[in-house]
Amino acid sequence: MATADQIKSLIRSYSEEDRERFYSIALQMAAHEAKQGHATLAHEIRELVDNHRKRVRKSLTVVPFPQELKGLVVSETSDTPFKSLVAPKDTLERFHRVVKEFYQRSKLQMHGLSNRRRVLLAGPPGTGKTMSARVLAHELKLPLYTVQVDRLVTKFMGETSAKLRQIFDIMGQKQGVYFFDEFDAIGGDRSLDNDVGEMRRVLNALLQFIELDQSDSIIIAATNNPKLLDQALFRRFDDVIYYTLPDESECKQLIEIVLGGFLATRFAWRKVLSTCENLSQAEIGSACRDAIKEAVLHDRSKVTSTDLIYTLNQRRQVYSSL
Repeated sequence: MATADQIKSLIRSYSEEDRERFYSIALQMAAHEAKQGHATLAHEIRELVDNHRKRVRKSLTVVPFPQELKGLVVSETSDTPFKSLVAPKDTLERFHRVVKEFYQRSKLQMHGLSNRRRVLLAGPPGTGKTMSARVLAHELKLPLYTVQVDRLVTKFMGETSAKLRQIFDIMGQKQGVYFFDEFDAIGGDRSLDNDVGEMRRVLNALLQFIELDQSDSIIIAATNNPKLLDQALFRRFDDVIYYTLPDESECKQLIEIVLGGFLATRFAWRKVLSTCENLSQAEIGSACRDAIKEAVLHDRSKVTSTDLIYTLNQRRQVYSSL
């Protein structure tokens, strides 16, 4: 039968709406039952998980977007809960404030105030900017519209600004979280020597659209290099949140969340955390999932510190060879 730790982890993951961790623990329990010779029970658990996944996929319908912007905007319904976001306390409090102000925006409007609607996220790749947008969309119960900035910029004069206008017009019609990744592609500093006239016009149009936007939608912009952004953009955002590589406590929290029930009881945390140094949240999360895969493929119910150190070093080697 399932262990007490597995049952507690299963209940905890369900109450915290951590769907992927719930599935992981349930499948771990199925593997345990199979090893005990309870093949029928193991099959039934796997079947229940598969059926639930299918129902969830059907319920998370893709939100349609105008045909003329097909390929430029990706629509999705996020199921990433707040608990998935591992960040400093100050960062989490800022996101809680965005959520709180959104749900009480009518109260703020009675006093001539508006809720935080425009947030700029800045920091190295893999530190949680995209996940933050998904978490906000989930917490606000809004569709997530990811604007493909690299496709938005074209060589034809005036076309980029026209597409931007369309997107901002739709914000008022389709409430949602609008996520502009690699924002510096259209928000670059106008004073740079290599800037061209057309991109200056795009930036001026962008500044105007942001300034005039009165919709109830949330605008999230992300950049890996805030130094490339035009200084005028910073004044258009209600909040600017900077991301950094995780410290030891954040690394530990992230590992515990991703490994869940696969985390071995005895774990050499000091060695593991030292191996995490200079790795991003995304890289550590990927290493954890690689370690889980290895454990499952070798019919093991736990991931040891040795297993994780090995997959962390694999990630480190990839980047050291670049």
